[in-house]
Amino acid sequence: MVNTITKSALATLISAALSTTVQAAGFALANQSGSGAGNAYSGSAVAVDDASVVWFNPAGMTALAAGTHTSAAGHLIAPKADFTDKASRVNPALTGGNLDVAATTLTGTNADGGNPALVPNAYVVRSYGDKLSAGIGVNAPFGLGTEYDEDWIGRYNALESSIQTVNVNPAIAYQVNDKLSVGAGVSAQYLHVELQTAIDSAAACRSIASAANSGALLTQCLARLPALSNAATDSKATISGDDISFGVNAGVLYQATPATRVGASYRSALDHELEGEVEYDIDPSLQPIVTATGITRFNTADATAEANLPASLSVSAAHKVNARLEVMGDVTRTNWSSFESLTVKKVADGSLVTDTRQDWEDVNRYALGANYQYNDRLKVRGGVAFDETPVPSPQLRTPRTPDTDRTWVSAGANYKLKKNMDVDVGYTHIFMDETPIDNVNPDNGYAIRGLYDSSVDIVSAQLNWSF
Repeated sequence: MVNTITKSALATLISAALSTTVQAAGFALANQSGSGAGNAYSGSAVAVDDASVVWFNPAGMTALAAGTHTSAAGHLIAPKADFTDKASRVNPALTGGNLDVAATTLTGTNADGGNPALVPNAYVVRSYGDKLSAGIGVNAPFGLGTEYDEDWIGRYNALESSIQTVNVNPAIAYQVNDKLSVGAGVSAQYLHVELQTAIDSAAACRSIASAANSGALLTQCLARLPALSNAATDSKATISGDDISFGVNAGVLYQATPATRVGASYRSALDHELEGEVEYDIDPSLQPIVTATGITRFNTADATAEANLPASLSVSAAHKVNARLEVMGDVTRTNWSSFESLTVKKVADGSLVTDTRQDWEDVNRYALGANYQYNDRLKVRGGVAFDETPVPSPQLRTPRTPDTDRTWVSAGANYKLKKNMDVDVGYTHIFMDETPIDNVNPDNGYAIRGLYDSSVDIVSAQLNWSF
């Protein structure tokens, strides 16, 4: 863990700039350069346009002209995640096992969980002689930011979810010969997670009375909190934690012919051991019951959790059809099966705070794109991509990550401002099918059932300067 001063500085940086809604499969953030945004990041492991190559394939640093190259980008991500309820329900055990819809239907509103955000990244690459190059990148490769209204119908499964990262990736590259270059780097990644869920105070009160086997206490609960699923009397639980972990990346770039190059890039998994706490905000109607019984279940406590972020492998190719037109393609495999569960435990006694099964699957992303050099100053770009979801079923889909398959359509351009300075712009619309969710929270038995209608719009810009 970082020290308190460093942790505070990183948290401030993340809160200001890197809080975002996920826009790639799972909670990965694909937008790591403004140049790649224009063609849906097709051919990412062979793109050698600017300093962002240090992230996508460090071997490509040797393909840049001699000198120092810098790139700084920003991506405005505007997601939409409209939810329509289809008979979400409270835990039927709270109504004597009654499965009647009228008796168990959750109360609340439909909601849009999406939040617009700005995601930055920056890179520097410098050559050292004819064969050696080095660089460093700072970006946010993972992120999540869903936030629902406090009275939305799925609040007992999720209210707010935030996953924020800062990744620092120095790398080095060596040109073996005229055709082959290799590169490698290390990543230091800071991760901060915050998850908030509403607590049905009426249900919690009845649970306390049942555990105490007290009819008198149950009578008090029914008097104080007569209605289940009442947003006005909800309590809240907030889990937060952070960690720094380290990983490696490596790449190879091969110029097969004067017109064709191929490349591959690998990034290792990062295993975070999060340390933080769980805090409770108890409604005044429930607090006297909690105080009278002396239970410690709702006390603030130190907590730990694991966050196993996936390894990935990209294989790309690019071909110059003629002096103006270049086409490229890309396949990326991401090992999301590392995300098996969301398990949080209290440090003091190892008791579970939450244990939500995920069982995500390994997935592929496929992309095709093209660049067209319109004139000496202007290059235009276009691309499409299909991004598979790692979520295997509606039962394992949660309102924290209501993920589904995604189709990207992108367009962009590069414009040369002067000999050593140019700018990239890009626009992407991500289409998603209407997505069913039928998720039961294992911690409280409440079910969220309905449909998500989601999409994402992304506007990217990047300034490149060489000297």
